[in-house]
Amino acid sequence: MTASTAALAAEFDQHRSRLIGLGYRLTGRLADAEDAVQDAWFRLVAADRDEIRDLGSWLTTVVSRLCLDRMRSAAARREQYVGPWLPEPLVTPLDSDPGEIVADQDDLRIAALRVLHELPPDQRLAFVLHDGFDVPFAEIAEVLGCSVPTARQHASRARRAMAEAEPPPRVPLPEQQRVLEEFLTAVASRDIGAIARVLHPDVVVYGDGGGRTRTARRPVAGVDKVARFIVGLLRKYDDTLLAQARPVLVNGDLGLLFPGSPADRLGPRAVAIAVRDGRTAAVFDIANPDKLGHLTW
Repeated sequence: MTASTAALAAEFDQHRSRLIGLGYRLTGRLADAEDAVQDAWFRLVAADRDEIRDLGSWLTTVVSRLCLDRMRSAAARREQYVGPWLPEPLVTPLDSDPGEIVADQDDLRIAALRVLHELPPDQRLAFVLHDGFDVPFAEIAEVLGCSVPTARQHASRARRAMAEAEPPPRVPLPEQQRVLEEFLTAVASRDIGAIARVLHPDVVVYGDGGGRTRTARRPVAGVDKVARFIVGLLRKYDDTLLAQARPVLVNGDLGLLFPGSPADRLGPRAVAIAVRDGRTAAVFDIANPDKLGHLTW
């Protein structure tokens, strides 16, 4: 590596975490984000530096375009996806720093990303770039290949959809800990009434197995249905299911990691929760093996 290339690499590395965060928001997959960032590096090395006035802006545009191609391709595949789609989880030990990508980033919670990824690719990109990364609409329009008013309209529609969906906001970890402990205690009792009392009235369970492992094929909504669903799982797979649980951070929020085993027939999974009004408001069961390969069990 020449001195000039080494200097360029050092400058590029200053933007790497932000670019991976951008790519992950857009694609929902860490591997896709890292691939886009790596491709951006190759393009930077081949580019004429005299034509790059602002490296951060240039890299943001390149990564956005690379991710847009992946997003549009994935949108077609998701029409045939089995069950709900959830993002690849970013899992870290409970006592560790969640890392630059997810630290204090409210929009990277599983609850928020689930809603974000229900948006069409163009709306998602316009919203993330403008509201999350302060990219001007003129640059967003260039990435999307549309007019500036159309780029504004994409972001506006996305913003409205996010507001209407109103994913539960992040609450402090001590409150999450209390809610999760109450939830697990109620679940261990196998008492439908006890479980129902710790659930938010609008509670929903989302299971993402991609048709490759056992989980809910459709969202399970409502206190009674969710409580009965949980009790049904315990009766089918017995108490080994809870014994395996290891508290972790999932996208910066409290969650559980289940390593799985041939005996339980459920397989590994990462489970995140969302809290609203002091109760469990959502459970996200990410069990698709394609989304768990990067985890250390």
